[in-house]
This record gives sequence, structure tokens and C-alpha cells, in this order.
Amino acid sequence: MAKKQYAVIGMGRFGFSVANALSEMGFDVLAIDSDEQRTQAVSNIVTHAVSADSTDEEALRALGIRNFDVVVVAIGEDIQSSILTTLILKDIGVETIIVKAQNELHGKVLNKIGADKVIYPERDMGMRVAHHLTSPNILDYIEISDDYSIVEMKASQDMVGKNLKELDVRARFGCNVMAIKRGNKMNISPYADDLLEEGDILVIVGEKRDLTKLELAYPK
Repeated sequence: MAKKQYAVIGMGRFGFSVANALSEMGFDVLAIDSDEQRTQAVSNIVTHAVSADSTDEEALRALGIRNFDVVVVAIGEDIQSSILTTLILKDIGVETIIVKAQNELHGKVLNKIGADKVIYPERDMGMRVAHHLTSPNILDYIEISDDYSIVEMKASQDMVGKNLKELDVRARFGCNVMAIKRGNKMNISPYADDLLEEGDILVIVGEKRDLTKLELAYPK
């Protein structure tokens, strides 16, 4: 099976980070930015780096953008360019278009014009920091829909030595423990009588409001 090919448009901090991570994973990556200095900075990391105007349909066609499996539009402050670039990619027939949005209104427009996935890196990072501040046991917070999220929560002192049945997370908070990490091992089907040890990490899914109640119930 051929490796997926990715194009990342916009080499700001977010776009550079995505392009770099994909390259480190062994994928072919085309980096595009209108600023030649930015494309030069990433040229030794990605497969190809090109200075081009992403709002120029002919320029994108000349780069063979339609041949890429996924195109990430990571354009920063210029919302108009972000929207126009997404429209052009959709018109060209790119298979999957993922776009960074600056705010909710920008995201709604992107969804309406056909973006396959809209991401909010600044908002999501802010949410993760907020959850970590309110509960130091929260190691990660991932939004999976408007209503549901997944958290990685370190077992607090109040949890250690108890089993899942005793904690009764589902009945008390309406959340489900999907897995328990212990060192390098992951138990993806924990039993009700599995005892929690110090250092264990629980992977929990639930409605956002229920997860917040859970977090506040185990602040230490």
C-alpha cells in the first residue's frame, strides 16, 4: 500500500509543526507558503517546499495538489486567504481538506464551504491548560464532539488502592473508564475488580459537564 501524501499550506508555527511531525513519521510532505523565507526554513525537513500563493488556482494545479491524499490549510491570521484556499482546493477535487480555524465563526464558514475537518489549535490548547490548572491530575484533554471529550487522568491518592467497582465512576459521574495505563502497558479492557496503583493513568470518556464533575471530585 502506497504511503499517504500530505500537503501543508502555511508555514507558521502550527503549519511548520504539522509538516515536521508528518515528515518524522515517514510521510511525503509538500510545504507551501507565500513567504520564501518560511519555505527555506522547512526545506531540509520536508520532501518538497515551494513558495506559492495558495489563492492562485493555477499555481496550485501546477503543483499537482489534487494528487495529495490530504491537504492541511494552516494559514494564520489571513482568514480571507484561508477561506479562498479551501474553496479552490474543494473545486480542484482534493480528497481530504483539513483547515485551521481562528474562531467559531471562521469554522462555521469553513464547514459550509466543504472543509472535511476544522481544527482549533489555540482553543484546544487553551482548554487543555485550563483543565490542567483546575485539576493537576488531568494529563490530557481531547474534545471528540461538541458534547463529549476524553481525558487522561492520573490516579489520585483517593483512587489508589481502590478498584473500579468501588470508584463507581459510571454511576456517580456518568463517565466510562475505557483503559488504564500502567507504565508501558495499556489495559484496554479493565475489570471492575482491578485495583488502581500509584502512577496509573485512567483514560475516561464522557460528557464534558460530567468529566468536569469528576475532575473536581479528585483535585489531588
